[in-house]
Amino acid sequence: MSGLKLPSRLRMDGARAAWAQMSPALRAEAAQVLAAAGREVRLSAAELTDFDSSALSLLLSAARQCREQGATLKLSDAPDKLRELARVYGVAELLWPSAAAV
Repeated sequence: MSGLKLPSRLRMDGARAAWAQMSPALRAEAAQVLAAAGREVRLSAAELTDFDSSALSLLLSAARQCREQGATLKLSDAPDKLRELARVYGVAELLWPSAAAV
């Protein structure tokens, strides 16, 4: 299965550079998925270990970019701390729509 991966570190000081690198890759991945009649752009957070709230901002931007292209961002292997941070900020349902009730 193809897809993109988040870096191991995603904090405020590197978020802008991470987005500058990720945005074109995400756009290309979405185009490729849609060309293959798919709908989900997969993004793995398995390697993400050092992060702050800027990670949520980047993920929300990624989800919005996918929606603008007609695709859905599927975030997988998110650390529990990231899910908890998303719940605290009230954005968990935006990143994991099917798990909003969990």
